[in-house]
Amino acid sequence: MTKALVVIDVQNGILDVPGAKRPAVRHRFDEVRGRIARLVSEAREQGAPIVFVQHDGDPDHRLEKGTKGWEICGDLNRAPEDAVVGKTACDSFFGTELQSVLSGRGIDHLVIAGLMTQYCIDTTCRRAVSLGYNATLVADAHTTADSDALAVEQIVSHHNALLDGFDAGPAVLRVVPSSEIRFG
Repeated sequence: MTKALVVIDVQNGILDVPGAKRPAVRHRFDEVRGRIARLVSEAREQGAPIVFVQHDGDPDHRLEKGTKGWEICGDLNRAPEDAVVGKTACDSFFGTELQSVLSGRGIDHLVIAGLMTQYCIDTTCRRAVSLGYNATLVADAHTTADSDALAVEQIVSHHNALLDGFDAGPAVLRVVPSSEIRFG
């Protein structure tokens, strides 16, 4: 089994949305980025491939391609050998090169972290499993902004419970904390 770390949409402008005004949302984003940075270091040390998925926003979008908001957060220490896959939808596989990048590197298990929980994380996790990849969602390494109905803590908790055990044929998704992630 060959694992890869897939980091989704951890970009400078990702939380420049109305639901991100509560200080706890920003604090959580900082904590999650720290965990993801540690996962990047661990993956690199263990020789696991790292794939950054980067949302390419339209003009005037907070993630407009080529702007400071679009850039991957610098504290994740992206290296030249890390793959970067651009996307324009919540599904990191839809209309992208992600599947060919993974197959070209012999990847069959994805370790997924990033933003936004109820959109790109949820959709990509489900799609990965339906495409036959085993996947691990890092329970404490994804986040989002508050919605009108739920706080970020509720959204993350709900999705962790909802996605754990999601399967399609022999492929399954597990949700585990970052402290239990191993790439070897």
